[in-house]
Amino acid sequence: MTSAAEATTSVDHVPAGSAHQVEVHFEDLDATGVLHNSRYPLLAEHAFSAFWRSHGWHPDPARSAFSDSVQVVRTQSITYHFPITEPGPVTVRFWFDRAGRTSYTYAYRIESTDGSTLYADGTRVQINLDAKTLAPKELSDGIRAIAAPYLRAASDTPADGR
Repeated sequence: MTSAAEATTSVDHVPAGSAHQVEVHFEDLDATGVLHNSRYPLLAEHAFSAFWRSHGWHPDPARSAFSDSVQVVRTQSITYHFPITEPGPVTVRFWFDRAGRTSYTYAYRIESTDGSTLYADGTRVQINLDAKTLAPKELSDGIRAIAAPYLRAASDTPADGR
């Protein structure tokens, strides 16, 4: 964890991406009164799901705009900067760092709603699978079109690679 002063320093070169407010609940806090480490990726998941739902995704393939594919997590990495110590809203800001043939990589930040405190940041690689065979499948043109405005441009990458 970083100090409060470091956590409240805004980071330059963060792509605009997509921002979603998500809720931290009392039961998400651990015995010491801080958000349990396993809940941070769940906050990001809530934001990712809200994003895709707004573009027609539905868990029922018959009602989904993406009925021919299944998205699964390949890897995720998270760095914790400052603890969340109370229930309430936080902002998850994310963008796509890359889009490959069958996968894409999210990069995300979990911040205070005013953006002044960085609680955590991370990445997550998502694989696109064929809904019937569960084998890796090329990303559809529709998925690529939705992700394109949120894809980090090479010019957005700062010298330190963050």
